[in-house]
This record gives sequence, C-alpha cells and structure tokens, in this order.
Amino acid sequence: MSLRSRTAGAVLALAVPFALAGVPAGTAPVPDADPFMRTDLTPTYTATADYRYEPFAITDGYTRTDACDAQAGQGGAGHHYVRSADVGSLDPAEPAGLLYETDTGGNRALVAVEWIVPAGSGSTAPTLFGQTFQGPTTVPGVMGAVYTLHAWIWKDNPSGLFARWNPTVKCP
Repeated sequence: MSLRSRTAGAVLALAVPFALAGVPAGTAPVPDADPFMRTDLTPTYTATADYRYEPFAITDGYTRTDACDAQAGQGGAGHHYVRSADVGSLDPAEPAGLLYETDTGGNRALVAVEWIVPAGSGSTAPTLFGQTFQGPTTVPGVMGAVYTLHAWIWKDNPSGLFARWNPTVKCP
C-alpha cells in the first residue's frame, strides 16, 4: 500500500467521528452508529483503502466472484472477494472478504469488508468490535460453514454498520 493511500485512509478514519457529530438532532439514529466504533475501525479503513480500486484487491490475493449475494426483502451484500490466507483472522486490519457492488457504469465499487471464520463442530460464534458473528452460513468462494461479520465502512447501511444485508445494495 502506498504512503499516500495510507495517509488518506488514516485522515478519513479520523474525520468520520467528527462528521457523525454534525448529524442534525432530528435525524433518526442508525443502529450501531456509535461514532467511537468508527474509530475502532481505523485499521480496517487504512488496510482496505486501496481496494476501492478493485484491481488492487485482485493483485493482493483476493479472489473475485461473479455471484452477487442478496436476500429478497432485506437487500444485498454484493459480490464477495475472498483472500483465503485471511480466513479465520480476527485482526481488524485483515478482513478475509471484501464486498463490492456493481455501479451504474458497470464497475465494481467497494462497499463493505467481512471477517470469515470457519464454523467447526461445536464451535461458538466469535466476536469482534463487541459484535457477535452471524451464522453459520456459506460464503461464495469459501468451502464449508462459516461465521461472518460485515462492516459497511465504504457505503452507509440504514440497517446498521454490522448488519448482514444492506437494503441499498442491489444485485444486477
């Protein structure tokens, strides 16, 4: 990652809590919209800033999938890109998955990140950022049942920062 993108990611991560403080008082709160949670996600913003340009994700080992994940009535999660070396990681700077949606120009835009942990028999769902992972479920490009945690850091999610589905994400 270049110094410029790391600096931009750090500046963005530090600016988010201040931007959230300026939300008008009459605005309905978004679930999980604790401004300090965005600060906890600073390593994630920094580590994934370059992946807003989709080819960099491929170059860094994320495998592109063409299946777009959506749930009728709840929204979408988008296209999963998975880096198998990071499956099982609970490090905020090493999400195993990136979630992209196709924009109006046909390009892919990074909307969220995802931590993916294998669900062994008798295992319990892990936690990260005070959030319990969802599942067990399946993820395109990953074999077997897994627990997942999404963080919608690159696109707002009216359902919450850590919700599984985003009603504003559409699959083509």
